[in-house]
Amino acid sequence: MKNELTNAPVLILPDFELLFKFYVDAGFSQGLGASLNQRQIVDGKPREGAICYMSRKLEDSEARSGATQTEVLCLVLLLEKLHYYIEGAVFEVYKDCTALKSLLNMKTTNRHMMRW
Repeated sequence: MKNELTNAPVLILPDFELLFKFYVDAGFSQGLGASLNQRQIVDGKPREGAICYMSRKLEDSEARSGATQTEVLCLVLLLEKLHYYIEGAVFEVYKDCTALKSLLNMKTTNRHMMRW
């Protein structure tokens, strides 16, 4: 994987006709990380490449939140920062935590998530 991340092209230009893929991850009490990717044809071969990366450290108050809230925060910040890529576009979100799945099954959510 390290080799793939350092091979050219490291970043690709977005093709607004293709599907966007968001990979999000919130480290427990550490920080948030995400990447916006797309599968494009590069040198005649299909290749998934990163369009951009985003990360930031969690604030003290955010670090005390649960896994579900932290994962939702990561997704909300990503959508706010990269809205110009996805407005009117089709995209998928990939995550490594089942916390967001539980959000869909909740009967009521907490105040913070309702505001988001």
